[in-house]
Amino acid sequence: MPKHAFLSASSSHRWLACPPSAKLCSGIVDGGSPYTQQGTDAHTLCEYKVEKALGRRARDPTENLTYFDAEMDECSDQYCSYVMEQVTEAKKHCKDSLVLVEERLDFSTWVPEGFGTGDCVIIADDILQIIDFKYGLGVLVDAEQNPQMMCYALGALSGYGYLYNIQTIRMTIFQPRRQNISTYEIRREALLKWANEVLKPTAALAYNGDGEFHAGDHCQFCKVKATCRKRAEYNMELAKYDFEKPAMLDASDIAAILLRIDNLVDWANDIKEYALHQALNGVKYDGFKVVSGKSNRKYSDLKAVAKIVEDAGYDPYEKKVLGITAMTSLLGKQKFDELLGSLITKPQGKPTLVPESDKRPALNTAKDDFSEKEGE
Repeated sequence: MPKHAFLSASSSHRWLACPPSAKLCSGIVDGGSPYTQQGTDAHTLCEYKVEKALGRRARDPTENLTYFDAEMDECSDQYCSYVMEQVTEAKKHCKDSLVLVEERLDFSTWVPEGFGTGDCVIIADDILQIIDFKYGLGVLVDAEQNPQMMCYALGALSGYGYLYNIQTIRMTIFQPRRQNISTYEIRREALLKWANEVLKPTAALAYNGDGEFHAGDHCQFCKVKATCRKRAEYNMELAKYDFEKPAMLDASDIAAILLRIDNLVDWANDIKEYALHQALNGVKYDGFKVVSGKSNRKYSDLKAVAKIVEDAGYDPYEKKVLGITAMTSLLGKQKFDELLGSLITKPQGKPTLVPESDKRPALNTAKDDFSEKEGE
């Protein structure tokens, strides 16, 4: 039986960290989700707008999109504007620069049967640009050493590098709903070194189902994350701490817990979700049963409710000012900034304890403030 291509660029973060997970996930059909379809719709709209802006023939897909709304329209406009800015800049130093939209990129030189689709690829003398549109809200995506983007760059180099004297690769994540434009540059020789020394040997392991299992942040989108024994072992290591006596934990104990606590919570929720699904399909778990959860009362017919209350002489509606996102959609970003820009404030967020690797600047703590006063 022929092997199927399952080492996608989009899942490379996971299979590079945990090679054997690729083969385990390959046989599991993903049912998809509304979020997946929403992302697909947004990409389709972006493709149309960029092609149209480039003067190419393109058919407006709006009427066929399931999740089209004002926010998607605005985000795709922002993406198109950003892409065209990069195209204009590229043409300044390379008149015959090449712009590829939703291009199939083959990086099978390094990854068996490896290919992916680049949202936008701009190729010019000296610089190759990869721009990837992300519509999701849940995960903030960083371009720095992003393996998906690096695989796309390899595919572009493999297919078009002979036409241009490319020395620098610039990779950008455009994530408008998170106000995130993340860009990372790497020299051609450094990218190829990574491809030959890291990507290629790890991909060979993953393709054959070899290598060692590793648990970590990359488990988030793994299809077998709920039942993976390595992930269970990784999270169950926290059981050695006595949570009933938190005051007895020293700073190093708490630091060790903090490093894994988010993964632990995610893992526990994945187990609960998986177990519920299995139980609904007839699997019995000793000591547990399926019951109906709590629910809230709701109207069966909103229009009928409103009419009855109005006929009784009351106003059934509440009125409030639209939130910032809804107001931006109503007015459009430019008009919103013009009319309300001076009235928008952004208070400081609630203090949050995060790993040192987080890029946000550290806040002054009480100890810092005391030290500063002592030094006055």
